Amino acid sequence: MNKIVKYVLIGILALGALWAAAFFIKSNSKSAITYETKKPFTSNIEKKTVATGKVIPEDEIEIKPQISGIIETIYLEEGAQVKAGDLIAVIKVVPNEQSLNQARGRVRNAEIELSNTEIEYKRNKAIFDKGVISSQDFNVLQLRYDQAIQELDNARADYQIIRRGSAGGSSSANTNIRATVAGTLLEIPVREGDQVIQSNNFNDGTTIATIADLGKMIFEGKVDEGEVGKLEIGMPLEISLGALEDEKFEAKLKFIAPKGIEESGAVQFKIEGDVVVEEGVMIRAGYSANASLVLEKKDSVMVIPEALLQFDKETDEPYVEVAVGDQKFERKEVEIGISDGVNVEIISGITEEDEVKVWNKTEPIKKGEEEEEEESEEDE
Repeated sequence: MNKIVKYVLIGILALGALWAAAFFIKSNSKSAITYETKKPFTSNIEKKTVATGKVIPEDEIEIKPQISGIIETIYLEEGAQVKAGDLIAVIKVVPNEQSLNQARGRVRNAEIELSNTEIEYKRNKAIFDKGVISSQDFNVLQLRYDQAIQELDNARADYQIIRRGSAGGSSSANTNIRATVAGTLLEIPVREGDQVIQSNNFNDGTTIATIADLGKMIFEGKVDEGEVGKLEIGMPLEISLGALEDEKFEAKLKFIAPKGIEESGAVQFKIEGDVVVEEGVMIRAGYSANASLVLEKKDSVMVIPEALLQFDKETDEPYVEVAVGDQKFERKEVEIGISDGVNVEIISGITEEDEVKVWNKTEPIKKGEEEEEEESEEDE
């Protein structure tokens, strides 16, 4: 009985060993990876770059006061449409005490001068009427008298300008700030009660308002030094705005900076382009924008997906693997042209009839590659 059980166990173990061996052989005989293939095809290809920046008005006009004072009234709000001459704000003049005193003294001196000249003029006029003095001498006195009158008028006008900001002697003592051009009122950086300084040779003055024509916009952005050499004045741009996702705007490159600016270790060059704004479309100043520039374009060339390319580790030369049988491939070096990031131009090396190997995203590492990888990790 024991012998029978013993032989049965031995038989079972033998059958298990045979089944395991057969399963192992069958598993290893299967192909570990199956590759798909793709043929080259003819297509148009463009090499583009994207410049980031913003859209701003072509011209922004700053309105500054010609006299110092305090903002008394602001009549318009930001965003209002204005025409040249529209009243924006009114300034109440705060005169300089020293200038006011000097102007007052000038008026007094002119009054004294006129009083003395008038006495002499009247005395000589009586003598002239009697024919005692010549007409030439009396004309000289007449001129001095007229000049004294004019000097007093000028002194009084200057005094009123310094005191009230107007030679007309307005009781409100205000000066008017008006728009100098037509456009949109972009910004009013001051408020009622703020003190403002006049514009002069030594001071830019306080900006009371900024006006711009939002129908004339430009794109202002930056490109990398590696691409600026391929740009040319007049190149078309395609502008996309973050605030208007569904809108695309045409533009034309009009300026490339002759000097670059280093930012985060890279040299950037400023560019500008005139944006075509269609009627009825509202673009606000300062919108963030991206400009797409076509650096190079080729029509009807042979291309393959860029993911099919491989590069030699030693020479860094591009190559692909072409099918020569069932899951058998042969390496072929290729000459490539421009790429749009998805497809790449093939200049030579393969034809449109070749079946190019599609590299799988995940592939098991072969034993030899695994050993090389472990050695490289140990070296590191």
